Amino acid sequence: MLLNCIKERYSVRKFQDKVIEHEKMDVLLKAAQLAPSAKNTLPCKFVVIRNEEKRKKLTDICKGQKFVSQAPITIAICANNIDYTMTCGQKAYTIDAAIAAEHIVLQATEMGLGTCWIGAFFHDKMAELINLPKDYKIVALLPIGYPAVEKGKRDLKSIEEVVVWDSF
Repeated sequence: MLLNCIKERYSVRKFQDKVIEHEKMDVLLKAAQLAPSAKNTLPCKFVVIRNEEKRKKLTDICKGQKFVSQAPITIAICANNIDYTMTCGQKAYTIDAAIAAEHIVLQATEMGLGTCWIGAFFHDKMAELINLPKDYKIVALLPIGYPAVEKGKRDLKSIEEVVVWDSF
């Protein structure tokens, strides 16, 4: 059941020194490719950073978060079509990229891998590292690897605190 996978997901900030198998990488990237997008524009590109020299630079780019450099890969979730605003007022590319990223996160969890959504990064430095085209934006970074820590307890709000029926 997918809900079990969702329950098992947690933010991993310490990774084993272990390479992710090619077969698992293929499945992760297939999960990203299958993500829906507004008007089926498919604006996302996924830059898989595995080069050790590039990975070392991620600590500085991610505001001192060392664990990002220690993951065997980090995927930069990028999207173009940045000018398209949906009728609801939201920029479509950020939502499209977020959906694709969550597909990766859940697939990684299902395969015993850990991830952590990174939004604290310097866009300009990251764009330079991956030679980002001018018509793209980086929405998130996902360091991925085998967890070196167990899942801790999370304090969640109750269902009654987060759900309202029909209106506020």
